[in-house]
Amino acid sequence: MGKTSPAELANPSIPEPPRIYLDNAATSWPKPEQVVEAIASYYRDSGVPAFRGISGQTSGTDQGVERCRQKLAQFIGSKNKNEIVFAFNGTDALNMVLQGVISPRDHVVATTIEHNSVLRPLSYLVNEKGVEVNYVDIDKNGLVDPDKIVAAVRPNTKLVCISHVSNVTGVIQPVEAIGKRLRDHHALFLIDAAQSLGHLELNVQEIGCDFLAAPGHKGLYGPLGTGLLYAAERSWQKIRPYRLGGTGTQSDSDVQPEQMPTRLESGNLNVGGILGLEAGLDFVIENTIAEVHKKSLQLSTHAIDGLLTIPGVEIYCLGAPERTAVLSFNISGRDSREIATILESAFGIQTRAGFHCSPKVHSSLGTFESAGTIRISIGFFNTVDEIDKLVEAVSQIAAAM
Repeated sequence: MGKTSPAELANPSIPEPPRIYLDNAATSWPKPEQVVEAIASYYRDSGVPAFRGISGQTSGTDQGVERCRQKLAQFIGSKNKNEIVFAFNGTDALNMVLQGVISPRDHVVATTIEHNSVLRPLSYLVNEKGVEVNYVDIDKNGLVDPDKIVAAVRPNTKLVCISHVSNVTGVIQPVEAIGKRLRDHHALFLIDAAQSLGHLELNVQEIGCDFLAAPGHKGLYGPLGTGLLYAAERSWQKIRPYRLGGTGTQSDSDVQPEQMPTRLESGNLNVGGILGLEAGLDFVIENTIAEVHKKSLQLSTHAIDGLLTIPGVEIYCLGAPERTAVLSFNISGRDSREIATILESAFGIQTRAGFHCSPKVHSSLGTFESAGTIRISIGFFNTVDEIDKLVEAVSQIAAAM
């Protein structure tokens, strides 16, 4: 028999295969049943907004929101639940800091691994406010050197921003070392924890960050439309609200409230989402982060071992000392989007292809010509059998090229 062509793989005549979901870095799926039930129960039995009424249902909603806030504070090592601000997603949380802290002609230090949730606000501030930004590059293993971060700090540096984990390579950055070196400097420190919160044990006190932003729908297994910002009490007065409006408090005044976290929570909160986020957080706590990370990392290692046996496959930044279950690879000479399309259409395997909203890191990896990378990101509910099917599928595709 001759080889199966890429076109034949992309257009199989067999029934559609079962779905294998390997895009948990975009959003975790499936959600735990308790998350689905928490959201459904809220909309079925209550549906009232938080902090906007005196009914019994409103009181219960208020308590649920504050209960989730308290749990999140304890989860990340915050000593004050009012340091937790609810956001509509991770991008919203990041913008609270980027738009609320940086002023015209300030200087910012960031890195080449940043997501567009950071890059695009910074680009806007550069073009519209005269802000200066220095991007510290990664080394061959995908790591940022803490000494290079500190060396880039200037007298007018307002903020240092770094992604805790690259959403392209899964490499864990040394945020504790960076935070330690920044303690002798005046710059504020922002962590983008989109790919780490829920996957790794982290403590904001040990990191020494002023701000930490994250979505609720990834490692915390909550629903889309949820997010959080940790804002250290020592830095409250340094952040201006970038979204103004009703908060349900001090409604007789047309001036934005000063107290935290209300000051940054204008507009109705996504109450159903927050209650779902609480259920997701409970799921992670019940299973323990160490076990969740261990399981997904074992599957990731299994995937790496299998993919490395396939001629033409390159996996990026394998020399990093620590990583999560996110990895990027390519098949030599092939467009990543073509490969991902075949993986889904012929094998039912959903990955992610392209630049993953992190364009600068691809200059460092040399992956622009391949239209970025194929990314797989493994979650708690994935299995060894699914990873074996991925490896076999990539092997067939590579052989057909």
